[in-house]
Amino acid sequence: MLAGLIFATEDAGDRAGVLAATLPFGGMTLLEYQARLLVGAGAGHILVAVSRVTPALLGAVSRAAKRGVPVDIVRSAAEAAARVHPLAHVVVVADALVTTDDVIDRMAGEGKDAILVTQDPAASLERIDARNCWAGVAHTPARRIKDIADFPPDYDFQSTLLRAIVQAGAEQVPLSAGAVRAGHGVEREGAALASRSNAVLAALTERRTSWADRHVFTRVARWVLPKVVEKGIPAWLLMAGGAATGAGAVALIAFGYAWGAGVAIPGVAALATGAALSALRGEEKRALLQEALIGAIVGAVVGALGLGELQLDKTLDGTILALVTIAATAIAERSQAVIRRWWGSPAAYLLLVTPFAIADRVSWGLALIAIYAFATLAAAVESRREKP
Repeated sequence: MLAGLIFATEDAGDRAGVLAATLPFGGMTLLEYQARLLVGAGAGHILVAVSRVTPALLGAVSRAAKRGVPVDIVRSAAEAAARVHPLAHVVVVADALVTTDDVIDRMAGEGKDAILVTQDPAASLERIDARNCWAGVAHTPARRIKDIADFPPDYDFQSTLLRAIVQAGAEQVPLSAGAVRAGHGVEREGAALASRSNAVLAALTERRTSWADRHVFTRVARWVLPKVVEKGIPAWLLMAGGAATGAGAVALIAFGYAWGAGVAIPGVAALATGAALSALRGEEKRALLQEALIGAIVGAVVGALGLGELQLDKTLDGTILALVTIAATAIAERSQAVIRRWWGSPAAYLLLVTPFAIADRVSWGLALIAIYAFATLAAAVESRREKP
């Protein structure tokens, strides 16, 4: 069984009487974000170690518990030892730590005592030895908490637990440079925490790897997402807006305005932004739904363009090209091959066909994306073949 232990004891540096763990982060509190990371890593029980309980903390704990995992507040190592399952492995998250899914997932996969270490001052908490400092995450059996349960109450719980893990011969896992660039580190200042939130948001937009996503839609999402979080715009509104824009594009094409394909581009951008926001909040099903909506919208646009060519030219050429694109894309997606940067994607096909639609050369654009989709399918199938 995997459990999580979050420390929430220190005050914010710029807000008197406010715990750093309850500062805003990505449309939620930092504590909720940390809990989301632990739940995503497989934690079935979360403990929150506190020095005092505030209304904001109680609210954050209550919202975190809505993810279906019990969240308990503890005030000492003795209380934590009594609450945690004796056979559990515990992922420890330092007070006010900002990090990413990759870091927590990696530490959750360790099978014994392990601590995340770094030599980067921006991500350092406590010195471990002459070379390394603790980077804020550890993995340990529950018995380490029991080992320090009888210590005097004036001992710092977080620091004492860290020392017990180190003395048990914990493996030192180096923090990657990419994690630091993605915003990993402890932050107790509200303004600086907002900056780290933007870094984490930017890292989430990198989930989309094809060239069209990376160079167009990811850049848009990276610029828009912090503003969306700041204004408190819900992810469902982005999803609804993207779907409505896509439907409008299809309607325009159906009425004979092929340039309507371009109207779908901001809709896809909205869905890409919404998917990143949903991923930040741990709403993976909603994120996947928005990714699927992007494919559905582009498929509908391409299909509408093909049918429009049928009405204009009285031939099946455009319709066949559209069906080839849609079928090849669907099969490539089903192959679950690791996407290469040059491969096609629904977003890429939309970007390529739109200029041709605006120039009233729809058949040329459909031919181009059909060839591209077929080449992508061939590459995906080849990548999945067992090599001799």
